Amino acid sequence: MTLVLAWNNVRANRTSFAASFAAVLLAVTLVAGSGLVVAGAGARDELNGVMGLLVLSAAVSAFVSIFTVAGLLSLHVLRQRRTWALLRSVGMTPRQVSRLITAEAMVVSVTASLAGCALAVPYAMLMAALVRLAGLAPAGVPVQVTPAPFVVALVVGPAVTLLAARAAARKAAGVGPMEVLRESAAQRRSLPWPRAVVGAAALAGGIALLSLVPRVEAKSAVPAGLGATMALCVAASALGPVALSVIGRLLGAVVTRLDPGAGTPAMASLVTQPRRAMSAASPVMLTVALGCTFLFAVATGDAAAGVARTGAAAWVAPLLVGSAMIHTVISVLNATAMTMSERAGEIRLLRALGAAPRQLTRAVCYETLIVTGAGALLGTAIAAASLTALGTALTGRPWFAYSLPQYAGLVLVCAASGLAAGLAATRRARRGSLLSDR
Repeated sequence: MTLVLAWNNVRANRTSFAASFAAVLLAVTLVAGSGLVVAGAGARDELNGVMGLLVLSAAVSAFVSIFTVAGLLSLHVLRQRRTWALLRSVGMTPRQVSRLITAEAMVVSVTASLAGCALAVPYAMLMAALVRLAGLAPAGVPVQVTPAPFVVALVVGPAVTLLAARAAARKAAGVGPMEVLRESAAQRRSLPWPRAVVGAAALAGGIALLSLVPRVEAKSAVPAGLGATMALCVAASALGPVALSVIGRLLGAVVTRLDPGAGTPAMASLVTQPRRAMSAASPVMLTVALGCTFLFAVATGDAAAGVARTGAAAWVAPLLVGSAMIHTVISVLNATAMTMSERAGEIRLLRALGAAPRQLTRAVCYETLIVTGAGALLGTAIAAASLTALGTALTGRPWFAYSLPQYAGLVLVCAASGLAAGLAATRRARRGSLLSDR
């Protein structure tokens, strides 16, 4: 009965589940496709020299997949808080709510995983062709359809979704029936204790890895640096609402002073809903942190070895990390659209109180840019810490190579994606009927 209800809910609310479906679809495609490329390279001895970069790229893709799937599912449950309260008010027990959320997530996960496996082969062929064109493997990387990468992807996709769904379901099951009557938009706790424990543990692990990077062999320094970046990203995502609240107040104060009419509601939203804002900032942070760490780690290694890449060879690192970054940018779009669509009622209320559509448009832009800026600052700090440790390991001094155009490109793409998603998600609320989005 629960599975049938879950299937009907997913069919009736396709738009609501679209972001989660896309996250799992891309996750399975990245994991299975990267596995096929690694398996193909491992079949030829002459490709042993590129195996390290390919494995690192696959590891980054897997981490990005897990991070984004868990984040979007958690955001979906947070958006439906009043829905779960309504179900509780009509007699549904916490266990039934938990089972319904888990069943919905698994319906989305299974269908998305099957579609992702179908896309994995063309994705692997595309990556192999790009690696050959870049000169990393002049003879090419053979792509052989073997079952192992698909089995891993079909296990990882639903397993990660199940774990994320169970964690989110526990939050939903704790929502009381009277929550549906609560009108306050402010979150009662921006940092619940389980989130604080996870964040503290990840932060401790990241700091330990950072201290380890300068002490390991040069060939192990890059994987250790990437591991530190991943751990710090988890810590920042968990503990981020506190930091985002502070950053939001600082940047919001500047915006409010320059444009009080639009800046005030933008800052108020960030201050009262820091966890919601952090859900949109996390993909930005992940994009900047992982993108900069991977790209500039390769550049730092080349500089330490006296290697100067030109022509197609200069595109090796961007190509290997590009697919994972595309995934995170899509997550920026999805997360921003989901968080902003939740504000439709607030925006219509502001219009009813006399706010002009242009004023609300500026407010949405300010809020999106502040969130993007906060995510970029956190990601930059994480990447700088990892790269400094890596530079110390490779060159003996706290220095690393970097490219301002590449860094600016990552931040601008995130900002443009967030603005496009935020404005599209709130367009009807800003300019349409005051009664509904339809």
